[in-house]
Amino acid sequence: MARQQTIGKWGEGVAAQFLQEKGYEILQRNVRSSYGELDIVARWGAMIIFVEVKTRTSSSFGLPEISVSPRKIRHLVDAAQAFMQLYPGPEEAWRVDVIAIEGRPGGPDPHIEMFENVVS
Repeated sequence: MARQQTIGKWGEGVAAQFLQEKGYEILQRNVRSSYGELDIVARWGAMIIFVEVKTRTSSSFGLPEISVSPRKIRHLVDAAQAFMQLYPGPEEAWRVDVIAIEGRPGGPDPHIEMFENVVS
């Protein structure tokens, strides 16, 4: 596995643990669709949360959240809508969040920042 993929998978694990510690239930990870991949699908009460995780080992190329472009957000919304059609349930409310992580496996505790409801 390439270094970038290793860092990404590590970041997704850190994000999932972060969410669980905050009381979120992780429903699925790495859900693929024709619109792209949803890193984490979680539940918070009656709301479904679609989480995009961005991980960087340093800020030398900018903060991780900067890489979530308007185009990427459109793909996330399309993938979320496709997911909701595939898995209908009583939950109708959903949102897209971004978790930005700066750190590396084996390093000091990573810096984690969560941006809720990035779709406006």
